[in-house]
Amino acid sequence: MPVSVPTLRLNDGRAMPQLGFGVYQLPEADAPDIIGRAIGAGYRSIDTAAIYGNERGVGQAIREAGVGREDLFVTTKLWNDSQGRDAARRAFDESLTRLGLEHVDLYLIHWPCPERNLYLETWRALAALREEGRALSIGVSNFTVAQLERIIGETGIVPAINQIELHPRFQQAELRAFHEAHGIVTESWSPLGQGKELADPVLTRIAGAHRRTPAQIVLRWHLETGLVAIPKTATPARIAENIGVFDFALGEEDRRAIASLDRPDGRIGPNPDTFG
Repeated sequence: MPVSVPTLRLNDGRAMPQLGFGVYQLPEADAPDIIGRAIGAGYRSIDTAAIYGNERGVGQAIREAGVGREDLFVTTKLWNDSQGRDAARRAFDESLTRLGLEHVDLYLIHWPCPERNLYLETWRALAALREEGRALSIGVSNFTVAQLERIIGETGIVPAINQIELHPRFQQAELRAFHEAHGIVTESWSPLGQGKELADPVLTRIAGAHRRTPAQIVLRWHLETGLVAIPKTATPARIAENIGVFDFALGEEDRRAIASLDRPDGRIGPNPDTFG
């Protein structure tokens, strides 16, 4: 039987699976098979982006999945070179065409690109797409507190999601606190820290105590912290491993130990204030 993944309620009233399947760096030709395996294992949320170059493969996987479209939660993202009102609308139409869908469940601004100063205009374009019913929920990715304050203050529209780099060595407490205060769900990209921290003795010790893998411990930590996590893997065994995290719980001592792993210099990816 496929695993049943719990959902989190978004600020627009819709529900989103708390564990999704990320397809960054997944070749388009491999997408139908790999995503099909993930859906078979119980994943119902698929996270792609225009820049990933695999939206057509994602769409094919959805059509061949053997589950209803209404049972899947599909996210894609607007790339940096398509910011601005008209460019964003064109890019969204192109993504829908590649996916072969009439709507997406969640559409995100991939990066704020503050030096271009178009993210506010772009956010208004996403709001229009939501009003038209083609993007059922809208959000952002890699936005800082200052950038969130600006779009909320200027438009009155609070993102449903901010998808950010978040893992035990980069826990983003200040940004998460802002999200919680404003009803924004935090979604973790690179939730396993690209695998670089899974050999940490703290995590291997906790994993041994629970007879789990370090990756399962980290994903369980994301879930118990109230985050959405989107681990990516093309390995069938890891597809199953990553979703096998709903039949155990961490203890308070485990959570304190993982909290101690946070580092000011723990960021792996680009800095949102300078990227793009």
